Amino acid sequence: MQILQYLKNNPYQGLFFSSQNDLSLRAFCDSDWGSCPISRKSTTGYCVFLGSSLISWRTKRQKTISLSSAEAGYRTMTGACCELSWLRSPLKDLKILHSKATLLYCDNKASLHIASNPVFHEAEYVPSGERIADVFTKPSGKEAFLTMKSKLGVRDIQSPT
Repeated sequence: MQILQYLKNNPYQGLFFSSQNDLSLRAFCDSDWGSCPISRKSTTGYCVFLGSSLISWRTKRQKTISLSSAEAGYRTMTGACCELSWLRSPLKDLKILHSKATLLYCDNKASLHIASNPVFHEAEYVPSGERIADVFTKPSGKEAFLTMKSKLGVRDIQSPT
């Protein structure tokens, strides 16, 4: 109901895609370990940016029960990596090539240690307050929500730029 109320009260929110963009691909991910009080399944959340523009996001209950926050975080990182891998293909078709590793930001240090094989992927720790993907998995106050909304690139499309 809160989401519907927000959408009703903010009908002109949208994403702005700037022509001044570096076209680097990066993602932020987060999980909420065992957040469902009935099934004890965790929630996955991630968002993907092309430069400063949000191009993909997902929030989903994980299919299996994770035995630790590290496992839940690793599953979330896996989903985000799959999305990043898939996105590189259509971007390549559009002649947007990525010679450097795509960055994945995560707040779970244990998950990062599990994923620390630099041959296949690269991930970095994100400190509290900079965790953009938290908006997909955790409730937040109005000020934190507005900050995260701004970081996601959601703007009032009817207001002057």
